[in-house]
Amino acid sequence: MAERSTAAVDVADNSGDKPLAAKADKATADGVDTQNGRAADGPMTEKDGERTPAAPAAAPELHSGHKLARRYRLEECVTRVDGFSSWRAMDEKLRRAVGVHLLPADHPRARSVLAAARSSALLGDPRFVQVLDAVEENDLVYVVHEWLPDATELTALLAAGPLEPHEAYQLVSQISQAMTAAHREGLAHLRLTPSAILRTSTGQYRIRGLAVNAALRGITSETPQRADTEAIGALLYAALTQRWPYENDAYGLTGLPKGVGLIAPDQVRAGVHRGLGELAMRALANDGATASRQEPACTTPEELAKAVAAMHRIRPPEPAFTAPPEYQHTTYQQGSYGRPTPGTPPTQSVTAVPPPPPPPPLNSRTGRALKWGVAALLIAALGLGSWQLADTLLRGNNGGSGNSGSNQQTEPTDTPKEIKPGKPLPIGNATVFGKEPIKAEDADKAVDRNADTAWVTKVFYGYANFGNLDSYDDGSGIVVDLGSVQDVAGLDVDLYAAGHKVEVRAASPEASSARSLSDFPHEVVKPSTTGKDLKTTLETPVKTRFLLVHITALPSDGSGAYRGGIKEIKVLGTAE
Repeated sequence: MAERSTAAVDVADNSGDKPLAAKADKATADGVDTQNGRAADGPMTEKDGERTPAAPAAAPELHSGHKLARRYRLEECVTRVDGFSSWRAMDEKLRRAVGVHLLPADHPRARSVLAAARSSALLGDPRFVQVLDAVEENDLVYVVHEWLPDATELTALLAAGPLEPHEAYQLVSQISQAMTAAHREGLAHLRLTPSAILRTSTGQYRIRGLAVNAALRGITSETPQRADTEAIGALLYAALTQRWPYENDAYGLTGLPKGVGLIAPDQVRAGVHRGLGELAMRALANDGATASRQEPACTTPEELAKAVAAMHRIRPPEPAFTAPPEYQHTTYQQGSYGRPTPGTPPTQSVTAVPPPPPPPPLNSRTGRALKWGVAALLIAALGLGSWQLADTLLRGNNGGSGNSGSNQQTEPTDTPKEIKPGKPLPIGNATVFGKEPIKAEDADKAVDRNADTAWVTKVFYGYANFGNLDSYDDGSGIVVDLGSVQDVAGLDVDLYAAGHKVEVRAASPEASSARSLSDFPHEVVKPSTTGKDLKTTLETPVKTRFLLVHITALPSDGSGAYRGGIKEIKVLGTAE
């Protein structure tokens, strides 16, 4: 039986709406599924005996400053098409930017959008931009999702040029694995375009619009896994060649020459990695037939993910060596000291000032005298020091000198003052640390001064180090931003459970941001397995703006499952 799936929505369209694929440029605007040419679902009207698709309801006439649920303030409209609009908004309750999709409650696709958004929210996979809310209220349906201001669209990355092999490998590996997990839960995307892929500052690729974007546009597919797999192949092809693998131009990329069909990436651009080029061809299909002749087609994201895993891992490029600036000789060393610059005519009005004599070389008569003088002074200093040392030792051991040990006075020495932590410092922001952030939306729960809330990880099996997965080889934790450089004298961390392996690290005071482990060079608390509370007073205050509570191993529940988290972080300043 043919598989069928209704997609669930694009969760964070930071840019304007773009055509779905280059197979049909007008089909998207007409509500046609350009992956397989099937008309979108929607109400029909009858005119002159013919049934035609009904026009979609008009997009709600809203404006910047409008507030939804007395919480989400609309700020900028980024998309307005096909009866719905997408906005950048501000969640005034949590003080963070969010994205909002809006459409009238009587829109023909309003029901499917709500269903898609709620299904996507239940997945809870951090590799996807998360749906935060899906509401029908006051004749409006709106979907609230994450907004990632520090992420970059794949569209922008490709505009700068093709990706190098390691980056393209990371792209296809992460996207195929994420879509494998989504399809296991019955969710398809159906609009995997370059604008749907975001690259974070940590190198993690995140997918926006799972199910929701396709539902907004009424796109369905009889073969959703095949459609998503081919879309991943198109993304990889574009990453390797900076060309869209169809005849029409799309997403700022030039299409292939008309009439020649799909050609291998290494025929489009020299130097393409052979294994990745072959992988792109295996994922791309023409009427179900693979474009690769050497290997069988990949028809599902899981098959593509396995093919990626079977490749030899592509190492990242070595950092480019930057030669130090050439040493510049002084004019004296260059032999032009006190000489006129060549080409400059002498003038009678300028009185030549004789230059000071250069220092005498040490092999001259004056230099030899100087060397002997310095040597004599050193010998005299050593002799005087030795005499004073011997005299001190003799005085200390001479019992008949009339000075007893009880009468000798020792000069007082300065003892370091004990540091007393003061009140908790205000925390400006908290973010989840890691290459693959875990439940990034819950980071504020670790600093909200409410012991009943917590940032809690997912459950990992088999290994305490986050399942021994490459995506979590740097562990996880919470990065605390104090807002400005402060003197930190102590910490009080309330953990989710006992048994975490935790360390605390600080960024340099000059740092304006801190995301990777290398951004936290200063060890504040050494790695150790702790109880439920981690309290420490520092011997010397640390000046920093950013602190990382870094978890490298999770506590076990006794059944082979590992899970952890942080309830509350308090950063203590110095007492006045």
